[in-house]
Amino acid sequence: MPPIAVRRARPDDVEAIVQMLADDQLGATRDSPADLEPYLRAFETIAADPNQLLVVATSNDQPVATLQLTIIPGLARRGALRGQIEAVRVHRDHRGSGLGAQLMQWAIDESRRRGCNLVQLTSDKTRAAAHRFYERLGFVPSHTGFKLHL
Repeated sequence: MPPIAVRRARPDDVEAIVQMLADDQLGATRDSPADLEPYLRAFETIAADPNQLLVVATSNDQPVATLQLTIIPGLARRGALRGQIEAVRVHRDHRGSGLGAQLMQWAIDESRRRGCNLVQLTSDKTRAAAHRFYERLGFVPSHTGFKLHL
C-alpha cells in the first residue's frame, strides 16, 4: 500500500467521519450522520484546541480513516506529555489494507515529534480484533479503564 496522506480534518469531513464512527458494532448504537449539528459543534471545539488533532487519512482527498490525538500535559512521570489516541476508524472498504497501521504510526510519530514520552489509548472490552491489532503495533494492555456516564 502506498503511504497515506494524513491531514487535519476540515468541517466538510465531519459527515464522512461520523459515517465511519457509526459503521461499527458499538458506534451504530450511539452515532448517526442524520443530524450533524452536534458533531459540527464538537468539531469547532476540537479545532480550536492546539492539543487536539482530529485527522483523516485520505484517498483522492476523501477521508477513508480517522483518529483523534490529544496531547495531555501532566505532572506524573516527571511532567511528561502523553499522546492519547481515540476514535480510530477505517472505512469498511479499506479495512485489512494496512491503512490503520499507517495511521497509528503517524499518531505515534506525531506524539514523539511533540515531545510525548508515552502514547496510550483505550478500547472497548468487546473489540477483540482491535486489541490484537494494537498489540501487533506494540501496545501493551497494562491498565483497566473505568467510565461514569453523566
